[in-house]
Amino acid sequence: MGASTATQTPQNSGDALATMSSMLGGLILVIGVILVLAYLVKRLKLVPANHGVIKTLSVTPLGQKEKLVLVELEGQQYLLGVTSQQVTLIDKLANSVTVGQDSFAERLRQAKSAVKPSAQVKQDPTFEDKSSL
Repeated sequence: MGASTATQTPQNSGDALATMSSMLGGLILVIGVILVLAYLVKRLKLVPANHGVIKTLSVTPLGQKEKLVLVELEGQQYLLGVTSQQVTLIDKLANSVTVGQDSFAERLRQAKSAVKPSAQVKQDPTFEDKSSL
């Protein structure tokens, strides 16, 4: 009877190890999916950030870590210079600036309408079409 108990223990510990590794793998996978989704939401700016007192009206990148930011606080607009080390007030705007909220589709339509059909391109007489050879 004692011998049968000793032979069952390694099999049970092997099952427990397999179960624990399966649970740990699933946990790592779920945490990874959560981190990837959080990164995408932040990167694509799917969460509107204008719920507070300070509203970001426009952001213009100037370099890799530098940007101009137009913010509004209690009806007054401020132009800020933002770097990785500091935020600098550039100007307290006397006149409010209206920022258009054009969608990508609207900008694409404007770009297409701005492009005029080009005149026919004259073929260079020195160019020979060798595709038919």
